[in-house]
Amino acid sequence: MYKAGVLTISDKCSKGEREDKSGKIILEILKSKNYELAIYEIVPDEPDMIKEKLIHYSDNLKLDVVFTTGGTGLGPRDSTPEATLEIVHKQVPGISEAMRVSCLHITKRAMLSRGVAGLRENTLIINLPGSSKGAKESLEAIIEELPHGLDMILGREH
Repeated sequence: MYKAGVLTISDKCSKGEREDKSGKIILEILKSKNYELAIYEIVPDEPDMIKEKLIHYSDNLKLDVVFTTGGTGLGPRDSTPEATLEIVHKQVPGISEAMRVSCLHITKRAMLSRGVAGLRENTLIINLPGSSKGAKESLEAIIEELPHGLDMILGREH
């Protein structure tokens, strides 16, 4: 079992102006795959707050994997990939490439997602889109292969 965290990044959800549907979908998928949910939070599109949470999840909570949802588009407040890249030590571009390639078969708009994936210490951080449909399809594109990668990160037999 892997310890997971979910961080929803949305100005409106953080103010209670909109329901966090994408975060809840991620939680459902993780539960169905036997991940242990350690933390689920919502923050506004503020780079410093995003970085602070991701650092805390990695350095203090020692989570195996963190999924963010939101802030990966082209809007003026979308800053999740930049915040993530500032705190990871290694990028894992194949994960975000696989999500985009898989989702391009569903919608050409997948090319507009800027999500990244990377490692901070032994925590894998993966940016998912903020739309519930995009988050679900992106996570489903990679979820079956994640245990192999997480086992490698954690030094387990794989």
